Amino acid sequence: MALKVGDSVPNFTAKDSKGIIFDSSTVIGKKPTVIYFYPKDDTRVCTEQACSFRDSYQDFTDLGAEVIGVSGDSTTSHQKFSEKHQLPFTLLSDHDKKLRNLFGVPTALFGLIPGRVTYVIDEKGIIRLIFDNLSGKIHIEKALQMLKKIV
Repeated sequence: MALKVGDSVPNFTAKDSKGIIFDSSTVIGKKPTVIYFYPKDDTRVCTEQACSFRDSYQDFTDLGAEVIGVSGDSTTSHQKFSEKHQLPFTLLSDHDKKLRNLFGVPTALFGLIPGRVTYVIDEKGIIRLIFDNLSGKIHIEKALQMLKKIV
C-alpha cells in the first residue's frame, strides 16, 4: 500500500553511498525531511535534479530540512555520482526496491523506468507533500514551497 499525504513515515534502513547503514529514525520525526526517488545515477534528468538539489541545498538547510536521494543504484555508483557532482546530501541505495515498495513509488513510462517522486515530511514524521513528475528541476521548487509553509 502506498503512503499518502497525512501518513507517518515508517522507520527504515538502507545503505548510503559510503556503504554505511542509514537509519531513518535519526532524521524522520526529528526535523523536516525531503526524500526524493529518482531513476538512475548519471542520467541527464537525474543529474539535473541532483545538481538542482545541490544548488538549493543551503535553502533546505536554512529551513532546518534534510535532503535524501534514493535510487536502485549500488552504493559504489552513488559514491561516484555524489563525488562527481559534489552532492552534499545523503544518497541511499534501494537495489532491492524495499524503499520504493514501502513508499509506493510507481514506475513511469508504462512501467519501463522507476518513478521520480518527492516526499516532503514534517518534523513529526508526517508526509505533507507527494510530488510525482518526470521533470527533475520542478521537484526542488515544489519541496521548498511546502517546507516554507510547514516550518
